Amino acid sequence: MATVTFTGLNMPKDMTVYAVAGDTGTLLALAKKHDIPIPFQCQDGECGSCLVKITYLDGKTPMAIDLTEKEKVTLSVNGKLNRDLLEAAENAHRPPPYRLACQFIVRDETILVEFSGEPGVEPELRK
Repeated sequence: MATVTFTGLNMPKDMTVYAVAGDTGTLLALAKKHDIPIPFQCQDGECGSCLVKITYLDGKTPMAIDLTEKEKVTLSVNGKLNRDLLEAAENAHRPPPYRLACQFIVRDETILVEFSGEPGVEPELRK
């Protein structure tokens, strides 16, 4: 079972939810199911409005699915995926820190999901 903690500036407090093992739903679908206010528009990986930062908390090797082609383009255009991060993702299966919630499939891992609450805006850590 995946443990996912959401934190966003538009949330009064962090929220931890669980994703069912084997579910192929996206992170955005999980957020919507639990009324987590991640912004979104196209839900297809093209607009970048659901930009999130993923931090792996369990110390295991990340199991996140590979980047989709749409996600590669959108993250690159938005300055969140440079050549080194792309190479690490494609060749070493090390996912980049920034993902699109509509493309990210939750796996059996413990993650922190940070988002700004504004479409396409880089998440900032709470102070």
